[in-house]
Amino acid sequence: MIQQASWVGTVAFALTAVAAAIAPETFKPVALAVAIALFAGGCAIFLWAFFLVAARSRTAVMQQSQIWLLSGAPTPVAVRRSLLGSLAVQVAIGLATAAARPYTSLAAGVLVPMWGLGLCGLWAARHGKFPSRPVDTRRAGRGLRSPDADRGEQDS
Repeated sequence: MIQQASWVGTVAFALTAVAAAIAPETFKPVALAVAIALFAGGCAIFLWAFFLVAARSRTAVMQQSQIWLLSGAPTPVAVRRSLLGSLAVQVAIGLATAAARPYTSLAAGVLVPMWGLGLCGLWAARHGKFPSRPVDTRRAGRGLRSPDADRGEQDS
């Protein structure tokens, strides 16, 4: 489902951005609306994934590159290729169409890869196979600071 959403967004962006680059008077408003919708949706998905990762990080060992760039063992190769391939197409089309018509609304296309990046994070947060966090064997206590340490800092 996440992979399909990534490719559906990529295809919608590609069709509207290329059409707007070819016939700007006709398709620029549609391309801008699609780019803004994908960017806003990507930001929301990114935040959702961030909170899911924060919850999972209490019980699993996770690295940033494994979450957002799907590197390493937690992500199957087929999923990695699909999601990063979609992200790469979004970046390429965003840069190409913005370069073809600089200083126009097509420049908003460079924001679209937020859609792909957010979906990469969401996939990792929901389906990634991360190793369990080791049990903390340290003794509970107040830590290494003395109770008077803050008092000395306040007097200065």
